[in-house]
Amino acid sequence: MKNLSTSKLSLALALASTIVVTGCNNDDKYTPERPIEFGLKDQSVNPALVKTLPGFNGIKVNTLISSDDKLEQSPNFIYGAQPDGGGMIKNPNGEGYIMITNHEYLRSVSRVFLDKKLKPVKGEYLVNGTGGMWRLCSATLATPEEHGFGPTFLTAGESGVESMIHAINPFGDIADRSRTDRTLPALGKASAENAVPLPKTAYPGKTVIFIGEDESNPANSMGQVNMYLSNSVGDMQNGKLYMLRRKDKNVVETDMQVGSSYDVEFVEYTDVKSSTGAQLAAQTIEKGAIQFARVEDLDYGKGRPDANRTLYFVATGVSPDKVNPAPGFTMWGRLYKLDLNPRSPLSGKLTPLIDGGIDPGNSIVNPDNVCVTENFAYIQEDGDSFYSANKHDGRIWQYNLRTKALKPMLEMNHRRDDPAFNAKYNSVGSNNLSSWEYGAMYDISDLIGLPGTFVVNLHPHTWRDEKYKDADGSGLFTSGSGLEGGQTVILTNVPR
Repeated sequence: MKNLSTSKLSLALALASTIVVTGCNNDDKYTPERPIEFGLKDQSVNPALVKTLPGFNGIKVNTLISSDDKLEQSPNFIYGAQPDGGGMIKNPNGEGYIMITNHEYLRSVSRVFLDKKLKPVKGEYLVNGTGGMWRLCSATLATPEEHGFGPTFLTAGESGVESMIHAINPFGDIADRSRTDRTLPALGKASAENAVPLPKTAYPGKTVIFIGEDESNPANSMGQVNMYLSNSVGDMQNGKLYMLRRKDKNVVETDMQVGSSYDVEFVEYTDVKSSTGAQLAAQTIEKGAIQFARVEDLDYGKGRPDANRTLYFVATGVSPDKVNPAPGFTMWGRLYKLDLNPRSPLSGKLTPLIDGGIDPGNSIVNPDNVCVTENFAYIQEDGDSFYSANKHDGRIWQYNLRTKALKPMLEMNHRRDDPAFNAKYNSVGSNNLSSWEYGAMYDISDLIGLPGTFVVNLHPHTWRDEKYKDADGSGLFTSGSGLEGGQTVILTNVPR
């Protein structure tokens, strides 16, 4: 497979078909000329690090890529630590697919070329630790077919209140991997987890981007749900930035009860481009924004335009002593639904759907990522807060949007009774539950023509080896978490 030059790729953009993104932002239906029979199989030399749970035995798990894999066209490429936000797109040259992935701790973005059978054949880094500048967690791959602009990989910095959001060309030149000028000042500064544009059918003629702030420091006003709004499609420079608040100006998260709905509105920030992150955080206190316990991932409903105007997001939760909640904040984590006004995204109704504290340790624990389909929300845990009352390893939960049934679907497979396995994948000797976490889960069903097919990224934090250091070539991460291995798997037969 050829590595397309930037100029050739630019000319080929019109050929790029439907993409899929971190939040499963994939309404457009890609119909291949004939059915594709992939016969999916394990592509990695490493075993899958997750397992299905009872009731979901029909789901098949296959490995896609892991850190020990040597790709035939780039044998020195290392699929680095903590693959998190990501997306997949058809290769414009017709030779398969391209997968774009954040590597959180490495502050980098990889690009992996896949053949028509989803076999990885080449890998490289579009952004390295110098260019990423901040930890890069969730991400959204925007496309003209879905969002009306792009293709653009929106990846949010999450290393503190002064972090910013990048706009990365998924077909860009790897010679630009250290560039630091691809940020979006109009989207503000914050410790952001994701920037999620609504599809073009939600509010035609506008660009609406929701931003989740993963903040746990009260000095920085905790987590916000922000919204960028422009009256021009694809304009990410000249719009306005807003914060979410209740119309009664009650800022306390836990004053909102599961199953009850609350009138909310978006209130404008001022002087966004010229303000520091600390100054923007101060505005949220002054103007009475809702203070959430770490807003991480967001996604929107699929199918009809009214579903596209329904936003789902998770608050991960906080606990100062890992036993008791911080007053006013969810400890175990929540899933929220925001129904936006169909005439304008500046108002709506907010409803808490799930709170893990209702059945602590058995229900959701520190939800981090969320993937929404037409009928379900899939909630990925980041349980490495290590709450003493937690009773399970990291899970992906299925929440039925209609019946409200919550079921555990997938769990990390630590195989603690296998000494050889643990010698490799638990080299740090951790005995903690939930020492591994999930990155993004996203839907590639319509892209490849195989219904119920999803990609899931994994952070097996206890899997470390010197041979993974400096995976992105920046020279910045050569110890500690920079030595972690990472893995991406494919799930098939997942209910949508």
